Amino acid sequence: MAHVLRGLDGVVAATSGVTQITDERLFYRGIAVEDLFAHSTHEEVIFLLWEGRLPMAEELAAFRDRLAGEAHVPAELYTFLARLPRTAPPMSLLRALVDAASLLDEDAEKRTPEARRTVALRLVARMPLFAAAVGRHRAGKEVETAVEAAAGDGKLARAFLRAFRGEEPPEEDVRVLDRTFLLHADHELNASTFVARSVASTLSDMYSAVVAAVGALKGPLHGGANEGVMTMLEEIGPEGDWMRYVADKLARKERIMGFGHRVYKRGDPRTPLLRSLAREVLSRRGEIVWLELAERIEAYMEEVKGLKPNVDYYAALVYRGLGIPKEMYPLMFAVARTAGWTAHLFEQYADNRLIRPRAVYVGPVSVPYVPIEQRDHERR
Repeated sequence: MAHVLRGLDGVVAATSGVTQITDERLFYRGIAVEDLFAHSTHEEVIFLLWEGRLPMAEELAAFRDRLAGEAHVPAELYTFLARLPRTAPPMSLLRALVDAASLLDEDAEKRTPEARRTVALRLVARMPLFAAAVGRHRAGKEVETAVEAAAGDGKLARAFLRAFRGEEPPEEDVRVLDRTFLLHADHELNASTFVARSVASTLSDMYSAVVAAVGALKGPLHGGANEGVMTMLEEIGPEGDWMRYVADKLARKERIMGFGHRVYKRGDPRTPLLRSLAREVLSRRGEIVWLELAERIEAYMEEVKGLKPNVDYYAALVYRGLGIPKEMYPLMFAVARTAGWTAHLFEQYADNRLIRPRAVYVGPVSVPYVPIEQRDHERR
């Protein structure tokens, strides 16, 4: 029997020039994510992931203008969203919007590099507005006017916050969300990116690939982990017996959300950066107690299990500090990761081979066929 690696653990499935993970560090197109966090922006990182280099000032301005120009949401999608149940899972609503948007895009089925680039621009530009629309719809708030007021902004973090809140956000909030998006922009062949590339390998359209990626990101072991982190912290409470809570979960062999990583064993390089953002926004909000609770659990988990927090752990606290409801945390991940999904799709389409792995069969063999009359007789 062939050797099987469950979950494709350690299997190399593609070559890529987008993101590199090495020696517990993360690089976008060869540039350390710490340097980008300190000096760059989400939009500049999108350009970098797509083009393989940092833009000149004029190129970045033009790129932001193009994002702003593609950001408007077709009116039909507001009507469509209004007919969907407010109680539906946020990621399901987002998935529905992306899928419906493909039906209104004349470039969706075109296979030229130029058409795919236009589709990618629309996806990246509209995803913050889709996420804000979902949030407002679920909260029973007016959607179209608030979202359209933010549609012409080439700064994606500001566009989301303006649309979701229905008012101009403070620049310090925009900067924090922008840095958070930057850190989530890509991460090699994570589950949703692998799914997107698999769909694209059939030469299906880019919307279908991104819809599939959103579906993968919805899972609690991927994009839903940040929501799980906040749920855990709220169940404990700032004054709760956190050690007993965590110890009881470990005794029941239950997962502590936000800890451990398939790739990083000595620590996710994005964690300290997100911790710093969480400290900033929670301090402004007067809710630093949540960070203190998270840090106590972090120290305990490292002591008793040798596990370090991953990207989801402190991202959850950043989103709380920005006033984003926890059920929307996975949507924030999707907004940011659309940059990486589309960058990988460009690679897949440019040098495509159908992704078609094999499986080791473990079922019964040489089973004789029994006619239905005999089956009925034998079972009486």
